[in-house]
Amino acid sequence: MLVLTRKLGEVIRVGDAVTVHVLEVRGNQVRLGVEAPADVRIYREEIYRAILEAGESPHPIRPGGRAPRLQK
Repeated sequence: MLVLTRKLGEVIRVGDAVTVHVLEVRGNQVRLGVEAPADVRIYREEIYRAILEAGESPHPIRPGGRAPRLQK
């Protein structure tokens, strides 16, 4: 695992098409902004696991399609 340290306002690039911006740091929480092409699905870990547990695919069949909605 690559571990990086960034300050407020700094950016991390993942490949050519994805950027992660540090938007806010408050206590032990960090607010991130992710810019990526529409066909790149981005999930919080708990949402990704819930999709898998529901038997759904985290990857849409059609590029650009919407991710499945989960019940609360």
